[in-house]
Amino acid sequence: MSNEHPPSSRTVDPRSLRALAHPLRMRILDLLGDHGPSTSARLAEQLGENTGTVSWHLRHLAEHGYIEEEEGRGTKRERWWRRKDRTLVLNTGELQEDLQTREAMDVYRRHYLERTFQRAARALAVRPTGDWVGAGNMSDWGDVRMTPDQLRALGAELMAVIQRHVPDPEAPVPAEAQPVLIQLQVLPVLPLPAEESE
Repeated sequence: MSNEHPPSSRTVDPRSLRALAHPLRMRILDLLGDHGPSTSARLAEQLGENTGTVSWHLRHLAEHGYIEEEEGRGTKRERWWRRKDRTLVLNTGELQEDLQTREAMDVYRRHYLERTFQRAARALAVRPTGDWVGAGNMSDWGDVRMTPDQLRALGAELMAVIQRHVPDPEAPVPAEAQPVLIQLQVLPVLPLPAEESE
């Protein structure tokens, strides 16, 4: 993975990973990232959960620094929350220190994969029109063979290309700009352990 990350990124450590590795908390972060600040009541309605449950998870996310209260907005009874870091960076090699962290990483990756699939499915459900026709791309190279170093180099270079093309979040947004979904998976297809392949 590239050592260069956007200014709004956060490297997740083992303790905060264990706090994040919960499907509802990950969905809350998605909503705050995609739609901006919100309250527990609004989030609960979007998620189909009760407000008390969402409030508890919001406090947990705030305790670990993933979100923060938006100052000057809301009341004592209605607090507005916003996401702090747009990009989360997980250095998987550093998140193998103990069984609890490895299990949290497994939970995070499983739900992350589900979320990326759902987001792509929602994007594909809307037929593009005008200049957007043909602007997207879906590709799959499933028969390539590489060494670990080659795979790391490929991932780092692709990340660098994406970062060059992603507009500065502080720059004015052109009128014709629309949200886009960029997904990148650079994964080794390893054989299953003997006990799982039988």
